[in-house]
Amino acid sequence: MDGKRHYGDGLYKRAEEILGYKYQTLAKAKRLAELFEIKRRRLNLSFDHHYEVASLKKTYRPETGKWEVSDEPDTDKIQEFLKRAEEEKLSVRELRDIVSQFKSNQQREIELANEPEKYRIVLADPPWRYSNTMPEYFIEQGDHYSLMTIDEICAFPIKKITTENSVLFLWVTSPILEESFQVVKSWGFEYKSSFVWDKIKHNMGHYNSLRHELLLVCTKGSCRPDTNKLYDSVVSIERTEHSEKPKYFRELIDTLYPTGRRIEIFARKKADNEEAREYFKLKNIKWEFYGDEC
Repeated sequence: MDGKRHYGDGLYKRAEEILGYKYQTLAKAKRLAELFEIKRRRLNLSFDHHYEVASLKKTYRPETGKWEVSDEPDTDKIQEFLKRAEEEKLSVRELRDIVSQFKSNQQREIELANEPEKYRIVLADPPWRYSNTMPEYFIEQGDHYSLMTIDEICAFPIKKITTENSVLFLWVTSPILEESFQVVKSWGFEYKSSFVWDKIKHNMGHYNSLRHELLLVCTKGSCRPDTNKLYDSVVSIERTEHSEKPKYFRELIDTLYPTGRRIEIFARKKADNEEAREYFKLKNIKWEFYGDEC
């Protein structure tokens, strides 16, 4: 068990007979004993507490490569988490969750560092062009900004400017819902879920009185929210100016995804007023904007 012998020399087998533990348990104990010198062990914490933090590694960047997780234990971070577990009297499960969240954040930071010029979060409100059979109330869109066909919207190089693991929030109205999935696919994303904006005020359509829009949530790669907060999928906010979306949804996105470069495509109104600047300063978040709809 001191590391000077190996499995093949019968040491573990004899240890199993004497101590009554299985090989996997003994091997794990040996690894932890090598990682944690006696002076670094927390006597008030269990063996399992130490095991949970043992897998924390440092990040590094090879001279000609990208950032990645190394094989070297991050002893400073390990001690930091053990100290926290001791002071806060964390259970093994609670410590495991904290370590898991740290690893997720670490991996996300590596991805962003390796693609600094690309966007992780995209919010898009395309100027959809509807068919000739569209309800009369939709015709006025062309009076506010230039409309685009599905093919023109699909041609936007969103796939190229977004990170390997990214998220797209796409505004869609019911009449164009089916066609919108062409855009999602062309931009390299996959539909996951949606929010419903109840605009309270009605617009008359062919089949019903429309008072809502959909905000599709789509991902490329793996890009679940950074936080565990769950928002109600239906949000009731009275609409104001034509096609302008409530700031609530941008703040919702910032809460779910606080890290990563972000851009709003076809923004109806840039968030550049004093209230917005104070919000971005508080959140330490900066949105970039593209489009001539503002």
